Amino acid sequence: MLILSTQQALSETFQPKVYRAPGRVNLIGEHTDYNQGFVMPAAIDFSTWVAIAPRQDRKLSIRSENFAEAVEIDLDQPATQGRGHWSDYPVGVAVKLEQSGHRLVGANMLVRGEVPIGSGLSSSAAIEVATGLALLENSDAKTDRVTLAKLCQQAENEFVGMRCGLMDQFVSCFGESGHALMLDCRGLDYHLLALPENVKLVVCNTMVKHDLANSEYNARRADCEEGVRLLSRKLPFVGSLRDITTGDLQRHKDQIPEVIGRRCRHVASENSRVLEAASALERSDLETFGQLMGESHRSLRDDYEVSCKELDLMVDLANQVEGVLGARMTGGGFGGCTINLVRSENVDSFKQFVAREYPEATGRNPEIYVCAAAQGAERAE
Repeated sequence: MLILSTQQALSETFQPKVYRAPGRVNLIGEHTDYNQGFVMPAAIDFSTWVAIAPRQDRKLSIRSENFAEAVEIDLDQPATQGRGHWSDYPVGVAVKLEQSGHRLVGANMLVRGEVPIGSGLSSSAAIEVATGLALLENSDAKTDRVTLAKLCQQAENEFVGMRCGLMDQFVSCFGESGHALMLDCRGLDYHLLALPENVKLVVCNTMVKHDLANSEYNARRADCEEGVRLLSRKLPFVGSLRDITTGDLQRHKDQIPEVIGRRCRHVASENSRVLEAASALERSDLETFGQLMGESHRSLRDDYEVSCKELDLMVDLANQVEGVLGARMTGGGFGGCTINLVRSENVDSFKQFVAREYPEATGRNPEIYVCAAAQGAERAE
């Protein structure tokens, strides 16, 4: 058991407390969170685990089982920005907690991640949230989970340099077993939607992550901000792309460049799809839900241009299999994973088909994960 193995690895030197935070898969609502829109993720049963015990000084010694290396920082003289290293995520969280007024106690920490790195399943948010919980309790400090999610997002935005939205950290904090989470990224209101027991969330990892992922992600965010700036000249009520409809875009298309217009169209149409998908799930209309997933992928491919040939192939393969209700890319794009809604009785045939056909076309062996919607971050007893 992971908890026991982590504790055993540390028991010779100190008695740790262990925390876990899950990764996530996003069912629909991609690149809408940083536009104050709607998203529908689910926490998944792949987690990052952090074991922690206090030190007498103000240093953090952080060891990673995944990378078989350790780093040490002095909380009285922390770095101001990341250095492109795995440790940027826990260190960034420590820095942001300190800046928010929490005086942290030094600690020895061991990190172990189950969430595949670079897959689009948010290994970054999992390590951030698990680290945040561990550091707070180790220092006898408290904050609410919305604030914790925001501080973890700030760490990724400002310390790591990835301008992500709040979705990943939020669902890692608030996910619930057996449910998707419908989140309004403007007001942070959310409600939980039960997932049918006869359907599985099957994630297919393309095993590619193109180098342009981070830079293009930030570029898409800049495109959206430019769209807001241009549209607000004619539509003063527009404070984010959350405020526009596809009709607004059509009426004012002469005000914005063609590429910016397509970026905006994706966000506006995706927000509508998330609302429709939530309604479909509430009435157990999985056919409609799956159709909306397909529309989402096409919009991400054609308007937002964050897909790639491997993701498109994986979606095409999925749509050939009986029992697949919907398939789309999930995550930032340019590689990573697809999410597939598959009837339980068809999961084995789906896995066999993808495992055979994808390598024939790409020369890469995919990883296929059958996921369950999991509980959010917690201390592991």
